[in-house]
Amino acid sequence: MKPACFQKGLRDDGRMSVPYKTSGPVTLSEAQILELHQKLRDMRHDVNNMLMNVVASAELIRMRPERGPELFKLLLEQPPRATECIAKFSREFEVAFGLMRP
Repeated sequence: MKPACFQKGLRDDGRMSVPYKTSGPVTLSEAQILELHQKLRDMRHDVNNMLMNVVASAELIRMRPERGPELFKLLLEQPPRATECIAKFSREFEVAFGLMRP
């Protein structure tokens, strides 16, 4: 199995540092702002849960090494899940604010 940093779900984020262009001024309604805020809250909650899975797996492996193979699988599933969760919110944020990659 490849190290977590080289798995398919973890791509080079160099393109994230590229300056974005806007499509012009953007006005969001209160409902749109609240919807985007809820999506941000959901993303933070989901990523925190994934991080807790990593911590819990590491602690269990330390306490019960015989469960290592089973728990390593859970541990290694978390980074790509977190990456996708953050990327999904980023795409929604970009759309809401009319941000475009050059």
